[in-house]
Order: sequence, then C-alpha cells, then structure tokens
Amino acid sequence: MTAPSEVPPRLPSPLRRPSEVQIRWRQFRHPPRPILRAVLSSLTVATVLGLAYLVYDIALTRGVVLPGGDLRTLAVTLFVLIVVISGSLITYLVVPQPTGSGTGRRRSAWSAALGLFASVPIAYLVLVVEGQILRPWLA
Repeated sequence: MTAPSEVPPRLPSPLRRPSEVQIRWRQFRHPPRPILRAVLSSLTVATVLGLAYLVYDIALTRGVVLPGGDLRTLAVTLFVLIVVISGSLITYLVVPQPTGSGTGRRRSAWSAALGLFASVPIAYLVLVVEGQILRPWLA
C-alpha cells in the first residue's frame, strides 16, 4: 500500500507515430548504403559524360568544325547507354547482397538491377540540368 503522502507513479505517455512526411524526410537524410552507392556511382559517371557532351554541344553551336559533323543524337544515345551499363556494372561490383550470418560476400543480378533502376532517371536528370541550366550560362 502506498502512503497518503506519496504520489502514485505516472504511466508513460503513448508513443506518437511520426507523420508520413517525417518518415520520408528521415529516409532521405539517412539512405541505406546500397542505395546511396548505386545513386552515387551512376551520378559520377553521368556527370563526367554529361560535361563532355556539354562541351561537344557548345563547340558545335559556336561553329567549330569537328570531324564527323554533327553527331549529337549519337552522343546522347551513347551517353545514356554508357551511364546505364556502367551504373549497373559498378553497382553489381560495389553493392553486395545481404549475407545474413555468413561472412562471404555474394553478388546477384539484383544488385545490377538496382544500378539499372538508379541510373535511368539519373541520366535523364543530368541531361536536363546540363542542357537547361548550364548550357544557357555557358553558350
């Protein structure tokens, strides 16, 4: 029994469930390492190739005569193919499949698929940023 002078213990308040926006914001700030590696590998390749394409595009618009003529369509096609293939390959090599209790590292086609699905929108976004934002500043 409790004495009349003692205060009864308080029950803990129920946990408040975070909103959907708070959950997504936390996921954005703390991405899983495999996702971050897949995105960064594709972003690095796309940025380097995109800058090369931007230089080529600006040279052609300024009237510089290059061997082969105007091959911008081929350059964009090769850009997308190289970004997708290298994004898949690098992600396959860098992102191991979870092993559970084992210590061996395993690779699977799922790692390559993760790289593929990460590289397609990144290739598009790099082309949009470089074509719509950087090109008007430099041309």
